[in-house]
Amino acid sequence: MASLFNFAKKGGTFRSVKNVPVGAKGLTLKQHIEHTLGTGAVEDAVRLPPGEDLNEWLAVNTGKFVFYNAINVLYQVLDETLCTSTRCPVMSAGPQYEYLWADGLKVKTPVKLCAPDYINCLFDWVEDQLDNPGIFPQRYGGFFPPTFAATVRNILKRLFRVYGHIYHSHFRQVEKLELEPHLNTCFRHFMLFTLEFNLIDERELAPLKELIDRMVR
Repeated sequence: MASLFNFAKKGGTFRSVKNVPVGAKGLTLKQHIEHTLGTGAVEDAVRLPPGEDLNEWLAVNTGKFVFYNAINVLYQVLDETLCTSTRCPVMSAGPQYEYLWADGLKVKTPVKLCAPDYINCLFDWVEDQLDNPGIFPQRYGGFFPPTFAATVRNILKRLFRVYGHIYHSHFRQVEKLELEPHLNTCFRHFMLFTLEFNLIDERELAPLKELIDRMVR
């Protein structure tokens, strides 16, 4: 399989990956994920380790180590050359599912964007959440706001849309790049985690329902 990192670097400016929380415990959670994934036990990798805090587990998996980084790199394989405003004039996950962009702050009224603009706005928004210590504490054991779980759900819902766009609009290109196994592995891990903690509403999963049923149910 070709190097995903090398493919991503060719596409343009490479977004930096996110780090795990500072402190030995955060690194321990990272190592736990790496170990269980390394054994092939993806189902075990998504479960909350005994005695661990759920919010810390959600934080490490959502962006600081796993899910944001994975889709960030995957999409950059397609960015600028394969997913363009001409090829993808709307952000969609198949003909029945089109997404409008709004972040509630800079853009309050949903607007129609081409897929690359939508996804780049989405990634910028996610990074703003991950870099905000008032939402994602920068040190293990920090305070999580009461809205933290809702923020995680919103992030994962929107990251799912990127997977939906890739599978519906760019799967043939992914196959040609010989990255289908990596895409499927990342998506299966993502879905097992979101289903384990009920983080994405069923209706949001509709664009990839058949694939999800084959992969994880």
